[in-house]
Amino acid sequence: METNVQITSDSASDLNDLFKIRNIGEMPLYVMLGETQYLDDIDIKPSQIFEYYEKTKELPKTAARSIDDFYDFFKSYTDRNLSVVHIAISSQISATYEHALIAAQKLKNVYVVDGRSLSSGTGLLALAAADLRDSGLDAPHIVETIEARKKEVQASFMINTLDFLYKGGRCNGLSAFFGKAFSIKPTLQLINGNITVARKFLGNFNKNIIKYVDYTLQKYNRPDKTRVFITHTYAEEATVAAVRARLIDYGFADDSIIETFAGSTITSHCGKSTLGILYINDGNKI
Repeated sequence: METNVQITSDSASDLNDLFKIRNIGEMPLYVMLGETQYLDDIDIKPSQIFEYYEKTKELPKTAARSIDDFYDFFKSYTDRNLSVVHIAISSQISATYEHALIAAQKLKNVYVVDGRSLSSGTGLLALAAADLRDSGLDAPHIVETIEARKKEVQASFMINTLDFLYKGGRCNGLSAFFGKAFSIKPTLQLINGNITVARKFLGNFNKNIIKYVDYTLQKYNRPDKTRVFITHTYAEEATVAAVRARLIDYGFADDSIIETFAGSTITSHCGKSTLGILYINDGNKI
């Protein structure tokens, strides 16, 4: 169906090929390796981040795009008489939403939603918005529905190594020491737009990943089974396959399970082999 609405989101929503497949405009965020600046998902890949960290033991830095960047991005659509609905990663963890909102106020028919999430948690909202667009809804009604659904996004990840969290200042030295000594695998979750530790698992990552899936689906037990993401930073294939099989046990259709690789923005904060399941926990009733 032809529509005059363009859905857009940040590269940190980790939609990979779905940006193009679902006609969702991608705004790449900045990633810096030392003094060199890159555009996420355009001219840097997570493998470069791992290589850089191994050589330097320094983490990349990430940054939002400027207000002017967002203005030009949105204007490229409004100049074609399109309304824009932009789904931003949480305003609690990035200036992206604020910059996008200021830019939108300089144009007509540009709507910015604070997704209150990150990675494919934001991507879920962008895809839901694309569903609504493709069904013929106009921009204000799309925004109204996404605003209602965003508080139900279940976005969480199990972390395999604490190195990146420690280096990034998200856990102190003592926590990192004991985490390594006792092989603690924390689960990070987005709660009210903030990253919090939801639970800690003890022992081998691969042995605990199914416990994490069970814990999550039992606590957040009203999933919209339209789609669920397995998003990871280069986890082992066998681990991803085990998580997929467990999701099928919970009633998800195989073709509703979407595997995506976290981009450079998310990888910069989580490190290698992080894995999460993400879905909207409202039973698709809104």
